[in-house]
Amino acid sequence: MGEEQMRQVIGVDIGGTGIKGLVVNEAGMIVVEIARATEACQGRKGILGQLNELLSELLARCAGVKAMGIASAGRVNVTTGEVVYATDNLPGWQGMPLTQWAEETFGLPAVADNDANAALIGEAWLGVGRGRQNLVMLTLGTGVGGANMFEGRLQRGAGWRGGDWGHSVLVPGGRPCNCGKQGCVEQYVSGSALQRLALEQTESTYTHGREIMAAAIKGEAAALVILEQYTADLALVIANVSASIDPELIILGGGVIHDHAIWWHELTNKLHSEGLAGRIVAAELGNRAGCFGAARLALERLYQDGSAWPGGSDKEEKALGY
Repeated sequence: MGEEQMRQVIGVDIGGTGIKGLVVNEAGMIVVEIARATEACQGRKGILGQLNELLSELLARCAGVKAMGIASAGRVNVTTGEVVYATDNLPGWQGMPLTQWAEETFGLPAVADNDANAALIGEAWLGVGRGRQNLVMLTLGTGVGGANMFEGRLQRGAGWRGGDWGHSVLVPGGRPCNCGKQGCVEQYVSGSALQRLALEQTESTYTHGREIMAAAIKGEAAALVILEQYTADLALVIANVSASIDPELIILGGGVIHDHAIWWHELTNKLHSEGLAGRIVAAELGNRAGCFGAARLALERLYQDGSAWPGGSDKEEKALGY
């Protein structure tokens, strides 16, 4: 089947600060790519407005789209497409019937899932997880997302919270989290936590993660201290995940990974004694991983509706039946 004959689907990833969207074909090739600010400060109405604009533009530019997949922060019931839990990173988002809204608004088959689950699906399909069956994903962005794959299938859990490593407790009695607990992983290794570390350093004037990374390259002491603490916390999280799941690979993704070359050696040094340095890999698809995973879920939705997977064996279809 030629590229021009392949079905096209939309994959969207809704994060705390930005919404990214792709149109891809069945081979995973990007046809169109656009992004919008999330406008989370405006609550559900603002987020939906931005999402609606992004999807409308993608559809206007690619009239042949057959389905759409939506990845979102928060816990998502994949069966119903509802966001069953969300923190104030996306205010008013809890209870949002994403799949129903998308299908009623655009008249296309739709599917929704948690953003970290989608990111792991994307990496297993087209990225660094190809050919692996047992994987864990940690996405380090506004918050910390997580996903687990066992024998090629996502482990979403009975309450759709499987892989919610960001809200496991790293420091008992530690920093308050917007989930209501104290000391959650998200408060120590997210992009937001990196900025908070900078604010806690009295000699620091950094206001954004990019400034910290740029300063670390120059060898500035304050930036190096921040990254030392950050990588120490992240190494502990990784060791705990490995002790619980023992995956083939732990994939690190999200916005913080953009500059991972600056701190990766520091992180792997801390993991050598645990024998884990070789199991940690950076997401190959970058911040597009969630979009690709959402698109893959949309393709799976078409397959479930009766369409054959072109060029794919029955074994592959079953293995990738997320």
